[in-house]
Amino acid sequence: MSNTETHETQKANLNWSELIFGYTKTDCNIRYTFSNGQWDDGVLTEDENIPIHMASTCLHYGQECFEGLKAFETKSGDVVVFRADENAKRMDYTARKILMAPPPIDMFLEAVDRVVQANRRFVPPYGTGASLYIRPLLIGIGPRVGVKPSDDYMLMVFVTPVGPYFKNGFKPVKMIVEEKVDRAAPLGVGDAKVGGNYAASLRAGAAAREKGYADVVYLDAKERKYIDESGPANFFAITKDGQYLTPKSDSILPSITNKSLVTLADEMGLRPERRPIDIEEIFDFAEAGCCGTAAVITPIGSIRYREREVVYSPDGEPGPISTKLYNKLRAIQLGEEPDTHGWLRTIEG
Repeated sequence: MSNTETHETQKANLNWSELIFGYTKTDCNIRYTFSNGQWDDGVLTEDENIPIHMASTCLHYGQECFEGLKAFETKSGDVVVFRADENAKRMDYTARKILMAPPPIDMFLEAVDRVVQANRRFVPPYGTGASLYIRPLLIGIGPRVGVKPSDDYMLMVFVTPVGPYFKNGFKPVKMIVEEKVDRAAPLGVGDAKVGGNYAASLRAGAAAREKGYADVVYLDAKERKYIDESGPANFFAITKDGQYLTPKSDSILPSITNKSLVTLADEMGLRPERRPIDIEEIFDFAEAGCCGTAAVITPIGSIRYREREVVYSPDGEPGPISTKLYNKLRAIQLGEEPDTHGWLRTIEG
C-alpha cells in the first residue's frame, strides 16, 4: 500500500441498489498496534487476515470489542461519517470495562478518516439507499494461558458497502418476546459492545426466525418483566398520546442511533423518556420499533408475548411517527437537511 494513501476516486463497479447487509471486499483496512505501553502510527494493508498468536486473549478470554458506524455520500457529493465521536467514546468505555488499552479518541477518529478516504470509491452514490459500513475492532493479541489482560492490542478498522439490514428495508417486522434466553446479566457487560453479548443472542434469534419472526424482544435477566433490547438493537415505542419511550437498564448497549432519535423526538415535541418498560405495556403502545446503526429504524409490525399478539401495523406500513423520525434522521445523514447538531464528520478528499 502506498505511503501516500491515495486511491482512485472512480466508483467501484457494484450494483449499489442491490447490496445486502454483508461483507464485500474493499481496497484496504487500517491497523494500529499497542505494544510496550504505546500505540503506533497505524498502517493501511490489503490483507484481510489477522496473524495473531494462538494464545491471544481475544481468543480465550473474550478481550475484544467492536463498533459500527456508517459513511454516506450526501446530496452535495460530500462523504460524511455519522457521529464517529460517539463511537470513539463508546469504544473507550467498553475497552476500559474489560481492561483493554483504549484507543485515544483522536486516534480512533484518524483511523476512520484514513480508511474511509482510502476506500472512497466504495462509498455508495447518493440516492441508492446504500451506505459504507465501518467496523472498528479492538482485540487483545498478547499470549496468555492464565486469565489476565493482554499487554498488546490491535485496533483494526475495515469498511464494506452495505444495503438494508433487513431485506425488506423500512418495513414492519414481526417480533417475539424471548423468555428462555438471557442476553446479558445484571452488573455484567450488557452495556458494552463486546462480542459475547451477540454470541449469547444467536440461539434465541435463530429459534425466532425458524418460527417466522425477524428477531426477539429480550426481557431483563433479573425479573424477566422489563424490556431490555430487541435483537441486535435498542427498543423504542410511541404511546397513544404521542410520547417516545425507550427502556432504561444497565444491561442495554447505549445506542448512538437511539440517542440521536431522542434528540429529534424532543425537537418534535414527543416528550422522550427513558424508563423501565413493563412487558405488559406493549399492548397499550401505538407504535414500536428497533433502532441501531445497521437499520436506523426497523418498525415493529407485531409482537408475540406468550399466547397474545399485539399488532401495530395492520396495513403492513410503518407508523406515522416512526416514519417521521426515520425520514428526519436519514435526511440529516444524507445532507438533505441541515446538520444543526454537528453530527456529520466530513472526509476530506
